[in-house]
Amino acid sequence: MSVSSLESWETGLAPATSSVVTGDARDTHLKHSSADVVVTSPPYWQKRDYGHVDQIGLESTPQAYVSSIMDCLTEWKRVLRPTGSVFLNVGDTYNKRSLVGIPGRIEAAAVDAGWLVRNRIIWAKESGMPDPVKNRLANRHEYILHLAPKQSYYYDLVGYSEVMGNGANPGDVWNINPERNMGKHLAPFPRELVRRSLLLGCPPQICATCGTPRRRVVERTDQLDPARPQAARAMELAKEHNLTPAHIAAIQATGVSDAGKALSVQTGTGRNALPVQKLAAEAKEVLGGYFREFTFAKKVTTGWTDCGHRTPSRGVVLDPFVGTGTTLRIANESGLDAVGVDLIPMLDKAHIAPSR
Repeated sequence: MSVSSLESWETGLAPATSSVVTGDARDTHLKHSSADVVVTSPPYWQKRDYGHVDQIGLESTPQAYVSSIMDCLTEWKRVLRPTGSVFLNVGDTYNKRSLVGIPGRIEAAAVDAGWLVRNRIIWAKESGMPDPVKNRLANRHEYILHLAPKQSYYYDLVGYSEVMGNGANPGDVWNINPERNMGKHLAPFPRELVRRSLLLGCPPQICATCGTPRRRVVERTDQLDPARPQAARAMELAKEHNLTPAHIAAIQATGVSDAGKALSVQTGTGRNALPVQKLAAEAKEVLGGYFREFTFAKKVTTGWTDCGHRTPSRGVVLDPFVGTGTTLRIANESGLDAVGVDLIPMLDKAHIAPSR
């Protein structure tokens, strides 16, 4: 597989589109392997009545609710490509004055069904609805469960980190305040939550012939962030002791697993060639603990994988509880195609503008 730029395919792409289907998230009737990521928020258990006989959320027990969500996941697995995954926003519910553990129940059921639970992202809110309760703290967080049916799922951590600008791996807590929404939907989906999920989990381009997503090709550099005192000191020491690019590359090849306590507690150490281990040892000796800074050096994008078919198409986002269409709008703004499914679509299709 070769490497080329995204722009080399861009001229062959049609404008991003959206479509809405009236249907059930458990039986969408969408084509097999037709979506790249699911970003959605189902009705929470025992929270609201949307007035439809087939709605999810009013099941009599938490177990029945989780069973409904698992039926959804089974259907979404069918619709997802082998490189697809799910970002599921779900909150917990109090029943008889106790949290019932809905997110954890979903995670356990998903694992039992063969899904990979890759992250339990915490959506933290600095503000929220007033809560009159006097004998517990007000709830100020929800969950986004990142679930993957296979290990081959697409993930662009480098691109996400570049956009977020707060570290090589920014972590699993998202500080996003709820958005004001005067529309008729009772639980609006934050735009930023969708945007982050798409940055991580949806490929910008897919081969229409073989369905292979184009993945970012990155190269690690020896450049650190001088705004960080530890990084600045590491660069000073490297310059002072005339460390070469080969020394830095050796540090990055061996990582922290060849140093100190890691030698006795980590597996897989010492696998690098002897010359590489020698260079790494020389560098670590003069850098001391600052050598770790170079294991987190900046990465640059050198291109994108190219399967060679030259049949481009856009990544496809599915929201099976589409509601007012926030996911679809953010997908189109991101240059992605989108499909929404809902028992009661509230979406004005005219308000979803395709990208130009």
